[in-house]
Amino acid sequence: MATEKKHNKVGVIGLGIMGSSISSNLQKSGFDVYGVDLNAVARKKMKPLLSQVHADAAGILTHSQKIISSLPSSKALMQTSHALCASKLAHQIKGAPILVETSTLPLSDKLAARKILLAGGIHMIDAPLSGTGAQAKTKDLSIYASGDAKDVRAFNAIFAGFSRKHNFVGEFGNGMKIKLVANLLVAIHNVSTAEAILFGKKLGLNTKNLVRLVEDGAGGSRMFQVRGPMMVAKTWNQATMKNEVWQKDMSIIYQALDELNVPAPLFTACIPIYKAAMSQGHALNDTAAVYAVLEQMAGEA
Repeated sequence: MATEKKHNKVGVIGLGIMGSSISSNLQKSGFDVYGVDLNAVARKKMKPLLSQVHADAAGILTHSQKIISSLPSSKALMQTSHALCASKLAHQIKGAPILVETSTLPLSDKLAARKILLAGGIHMIDAPLSGTGAQAKTKDLSIYASGDAKDVRAFNAIFAGFSRKHNFVGEFGNGMKIKLVANLLVAIHNVSTAEAILFGKKLGLNTKNLVRLVEDGAGGSRMFQVRGPMMVAKTWNQATMKNEVWQKDMSIIYQALDELNVPAPLFTACIPIYKAAMSQGHALNDTAAVYAVLEQMAGEA
């Protein structure tokens, strides 16, 4: 398998917090990774770590028929889709290239991108990721892959190269739907983690010990394990999910809840906390900065 992997080439479009970890872990796993990012700083950072780094997605099909995208917006996905199709390379290749789209974006936009790509001879898998940027570094990600089962199977070895677990969840779009449910819980658990730690601090407890003792108990959660230590150490300037990006994710969840008329009192109660983090200068900081918001509300800051 290791020998096989050395000859496998993978393209990764988007070398931000998640894409940089995905691509570097794949390279370490024996894949030849061809990274793409418009940002010169991101390209410079990743150039020593990957086989090649480019600024334009259009030529990536000359290197690999298996591509992963990790993008910040629907606009970026549309631009990427058009760039891949504009090269017309897909029609010259034996077997359809496959794009695995991992971003958290409205399903309607992913469906639109899929239509564009199919017209250009490129298949698309909807495969959002569950996990933070810190978890991505250690391959502690879960993948919700949806779409054509054969296309998903073609990525099994690649998924194993950057994740803890990959799941085939059925028809295209199911991945994004599961991701919305998971992110709703993340939004709530992150704020409840901040509440619990501040409560413990007010009770006079050592908060570092509190996190260690509570994290694997009945009241613990993955967010408590991951974000709890950040809140205690106040290291939210080391962002694994920036508040400004999280606003996009929150908006997608809220819109879906509203369209389906789902009551969501806990999620709704979290919204002003995240907005306060933005207004208090934490846009580029990690969402763990909600702890600073609660501290200020408690007169602690």
